[in-house]
Amino acid sequence: MSINEISRDEILKNIKFRMAEISDAEELLKIYAPYVTDTVITFEYDVPSIEEFRDRVKHTLEGYPYVVCTYEDKILGYAYAHRYGERAAYQWDVELSIYLDMNYKGLGLGSLLYNKVIEIVKLQNVQNIYACITSANEKSLKFHEKCGFEFIGVFKDTGYKFDEWYDITWLGMRTKDKTQKPEPLKMINEVDARLIENILDEDLLHIN
Repeated sequence: MSINEISRDEILKNIKFRMAEISDAEELLKIYAPYVTDTVITFEYDVPSIEEFRDRVKHTLEGYPYVVCTYEDKILGYAYAHRYGERAAYQWDVELSIYLDMNYKGLGLGSLLYNKVIEIVKLQNVQNIYACITSANEKSLKFHEKCGFEFIGVFKDTGYKFDEWYDITWLGMRTKDKTQKPEPLKMINEVDARLIENILDEDLLHIN
């Protein structure tokens, strides 16, 4: 059934959220591939192999949330967090990524996915959440601002794709009081699974 045959309210009333599984990799890659081949939203040139993409999902799930949004068991989009930098002082910082099925954009799924991931990383004691956006992607910049991200800065002419240079814009969100010593970071498997399930199952009827 296509998006044209389903009402927005019908989808939003029946969507579900869960943590991704490694077995989802093939379906997730189908969502991601058009962003590689047709857009500058990602700076990858080539669509990764299923083996490589499966390893990416596995690696992310070892430490951070990787959330998928489903409607009648079909994955409509996904969002995940990953560590911003490898040095010890960066351990409380994450970067978020989000990709929606091209056929299901504009329904408000992005905000819902992002909110799920943000609330989960808060349970991990993450202090700073960052997003790196191709500056030409005005819709994404506005989306992140709506989600509570603040402008940090621009790296000029950083990515070269489709025979053109692109700037990238960094945005960020602080989740904790910076005057307080940060609590130890928790890996995703150290967080109470019931708290994560509560976030994933949170009532969505307030959507407008």
